[in-house]
Amino acid sequence: TTGKLSSAANCFAGVLQASGVKRGDRVAALLSQGVEVMICHLATLKLGAIALPLFTLFGPDALKFRLGDSGAKVLVTDAENVGKLEGLREGLPPDLKEVFVTDGAGGRDFWREIDSASPVATVRTRADDPAVMIYTSGTTGAPKGVLHAHRFLIGHLPSIELTHDLFPQAGDVGWTPADWAWIGGLMDMAMPCLYYGVPLVAHRMRKFDAKKAWELVENHGVTSLFLPPTALRLMAREEVPDGVRVRSISSGGERLGADLLDWGRKVLGVEIAEIYGQTECNLSVAAVRRWMTTPDGAMGQAVPGFDLCLLGQDGREVDPGEVGEIAVKTGTPVMFLEYWGQAEKTREKFQGEWLKTGDLAMADAAGNLSFHARDDDVITSSGYRIGPGEIEECLCRHPEVLMAAVVGLPDAERTEAVTAFVVPKGNGSKELAEALKAHVAKNFSPHLTPRAVHFRAELPMTATGKIMRRALRVRTP
Repeated sequence: TTGKLSSAANCFAGVLQASGVKRGDRVAALLSQGVEVMICHLATLKLGAIALPLFTLFGPDALKFRLGDSGAKVLVTDAENVGKLEGLREGLPPDLKEVFVTDGAGGRDFWREIDSASPVATVRTRADDPAVMIYTSGTTGAPKGVLHAHRFLIGHLPSIELTHDLFPQAGDVGWTPADWAWIGGLMDMAMPCLYYGVPLVAHRMRKFDAKKAWELVENHGVTSLFLPPTALRLMAREEVPDGVRVRSISSGGERLGADLLDWGRKVLGVEIAEIYGQTECNLSVAAVRRWMTTPDGAMGQAVPGFDLCLLGQDGREVDPGEVGEIAVKTGTPVMFLEYWGQAEKTREKFQGEWLKTGDLAMADAAGNLSFHARDDDVITSSGYRIGPGEIEECLCRHPEVLMAAVVGLPDAERTEAVTAFVVPKGNGSKELAEALKAHVAKNFSPHLTPRAVHFRAELPMTATGKIMRRALRVRTP
């Protein structure tokens, strides 16, 4: 219940305070979805300290970097993950004095400490005081600690209310398979549910299983979902149980195709809301077709409370129909404070009063944005600047394709050759490779047809489920 959660957080705040945690200190949580994560977050915020969520699939190197870079003072984890700290002792921050374990040996007993602690009062904090630090997924270099203020929960709410169809409604229950260490899982569903008093289901699968996901949705009466596109595609291939009563779905992180939008309408009776954001400034664009006139294929319009524009390479706003970099005007409460300890990188993120996202898009006269590519994902081939998203979408519509990523590989004649990496449903073959090329040529454009198709059992992914095209570019096919 909300009361028990609040009581446990107040007591754990007392534990942290007795352990020397003070305003501005970093408290890390290396935990899967569960009530312990929220107790840790809330207790940390009550002390004016900074919550640092960490993904449980991180290996030793990733943990060493994040714990060291952040200078975390306390770590809360479980028996399964505490073993990862062995061998890292020399690389851990010197201020990391306490490790709490929720379900076993290897540190101080989390629940026993709560049971024996006295609650403490919440310290007074301002809207711009640091609250949460989430590391970028590292698609464009070393991860950076993105520091957010207390105000950033409020900044998420306009998009949440809009994309989940006037959220909350009576009887709503929320769930996301996305890990709460990712801003999408934490802020696109989990924290807003608690803010609005909506029951929140906590369940993190070791490996995503679409059939079991539908069973969970049915058994727990889940009405509101945030689903990363990969999870959404897998669930769309499964039969939906009769007892499912989904009211709203949002999805973001990769572009959706018209086929998924049609599936949502026909099978679930739901307009899937496409959302866009990044760790530094989340949920700034949405396509909510019940409330907006947004054509299929467009990523949407600026969410109320956000001012956006598209900047050209000369730093000026481009005209409708031209490709430009998405930029968000400063002043919105969801915008980050800084990159932790990287003042120069923070300055580079801004151009005057605009935060540069690094993502390219086009806008029509009505303000609808269509995603083009990450600036560093753009393929330059035979004089064309090509975004991989539409080619990947076309490949994924082929019945023998499970996942696809498209990159540009060096080519003496074309500068870069459009190259596809495909996870097939069955076995890859020369015949299937040629069929996929023909599929793109026929259904999308001959000049964007991949010059080569390579089959993989899996694609390199970030901890938050995004395809790492950079990793594909540096590997030999």
